[in-house]
Amino acid sequence: MVQSNAFALASPVDGIRLQAYEWPAGKAPIGVVCLIHGMGEHQGRQMAMIRPLHEAGFAVFSYDQRGHGRSEGRRGHARYIEHLTRDAEAVIQEAARKYPEVPLFLYGHSMGGNVAVNCALRHQPKLQGLILSSPWLRLAFQPPQWKVRLSRMIGSIWPTFTQSAGLQPGELYRAGNPLAASNKDEWSHGQISAAMFNAMTDGGEWAIKHGGELSVPTLILHGTADRITSASASRQLAETMAPKLSTYVSLEGGYHELHHDPEGPETLRTVTNWLRDR
Repeated sequence: MVQSNAFALASPVDGIRLQAYEWPAGKAPIGVVCLIHGMGEHQGRQMAMIRPLHEAGFAVFSYDQRGHGRSEGRRGHARYIEHLTRDAEAVIQEAARKYPEVPLFLYGHSMGGNVAVNCALRHQPKLQGLILSSPWLRLAFQPPQWKVRLSRMIGSIWPTFTQSAGLQPGELYRAGNPLAASNKDEWSHGQISAAMFNAMTDGGEWAIKHGGELSVPTLILHGTADRITSASASRQLAETMAPKLSTYVSLEGGYHELHHDPEGPETLRTVTNWLRDR
């Protein structure tokens, strides 16, 4: 596998520095995939996704979202969903500029899935396909209502108030995949701000409500044993879409990070095959 080319982008929202990477295809690529990582992690944990995509002949772009990894911004904070979707749009535009003649795909995991579907709906970039892996549309559990109301109140008066996201390592994926990445490295964090939580909650509900407006073929994958994000919400999104555009794959026993589960390589073959068919 070739080395990545690191580059920086200035966010179109506020100019903060976004650290991005390109894995150019060894020969003429059959397509280009833009990846968006999940909450509290960074693009460096996506190699179990990047490697199979690259080996299948795709150029790959990835980046650290604002407040994550090597990008600037307060850790775990974004005031509005549009700040995240416009950052994603900037990466998509760079990929399209570099590879104008090949199909372009957007692939988001967890929180990145929320950002990806909202980007597709709100900005309508020219995509050949959209992939959502365990998207955070709703949580798999219902937080106490008093906590939800408190988050709303704090988010309105102190949007950068930050606390632990409460993710447990054992809930992310099952052991057995040699490509699985640790979530305990210097660039990962477990923080989320009140405004970020509210933005993700509202963005997920908005995406489900407007899913019928998606005009791009979409592959949604979710594990039945995901204890972090809601599989039923993913299925609901799929059901709001035109049947000819939506493909929903339920992975029996799958945890949250499907690419890190023992069946991760098989899951990525499903993804690459779907991409080739577009």
